[in-house]
Amino acid sequence: MRAMILAAGLGTRLRPLTDHLPKALVPVEGTPLLEGLIRRLQKAGFDEFVVNVHHFPEQIEDFLQAHGNFGSRISLSDERDLLRETGGAIRHAAQLLQDAPGGSFLVHNVDIVTDLDYSSLTKAIRQGGTPRQDLSVPPEECPQRPAGSPIVATLAVSDRKTSRYLLFDETMRLVGWTNIDTGEVRSPWPNLDPARCRRLAFSGISMLSTAILPLMQSWPERFSIIDFYLAVCRDHEIRGLDVTGASIRDVGKLKEWEVRA
Repeated sequence: MRAMILAAGLGTRLRPLTDHLPKALVPVEGTPLLEGLIRRLQKAGFDEFVVNVHHFPEQIEDFLQAHGNFGSRISLSDERDLLRETGGAIRHAAQLLQDAPGGSFLVHNVDIVTDLDYSSLTKAIRQGGTPRQDLSVPPEECPQRPAGSPIVATLAVSDRKTSRYLLFDETMRLVGWTNIDTGEVRSPWPNLDPARCRRLAFSGISMLSTAILPLMQSWPERFSIIDFYLAVCRDHEIRGLDVTGASIRDVGKLKEWEVRA
């Protein structure tokens, strides 16, 4: 299986540690984030990796070379010229992802530490969608597709406290996004009723079908993956997988984790 590790970020929330070190190499409990994630994914059956680089890229290159790529096939997606954000990073790496085994690949933020069962995402992406049966979107506005329609993305989400949530219908199909602090709601359906939606937080982990890559080609070099999901979810099946109960920690924030240099 193949996984893309998003490791190009500047790590501004981890300063001053990242003033001279890429976020991916910040040690957590004595192990660099990138190494810890690769080893966890290897245990889950992933043996091919794409790692995007931008901030101190030479350090990541040297680190992987010094460790023999941890015995896996690792390709680097070079973003030295431009930090492309999450969506742009996937688009930029399309040639390294389009032939992923099984027609799907994992996307994982390097600063997310979790005990998630990744096989649940693998199984979910290979299941077909189901006809819509919810009340959050008026039926006349809802594109109807037969059971078995392809799912182009499965997002690991959970019930946790935050200010920004993804909105899902009763079948766990993505229908929108909201910021509860500001009251903003974004959805391709103007008459979406957020009160009738399931409200869950994104984990920074998703399983994508290679069928999603052509949909990104008309997008700019730099864009957010959440913006992309919200733009295409009306006509393409994007599902959430509720992983509430799994430990998911964003260690990109000093206050969230004990980071030891």
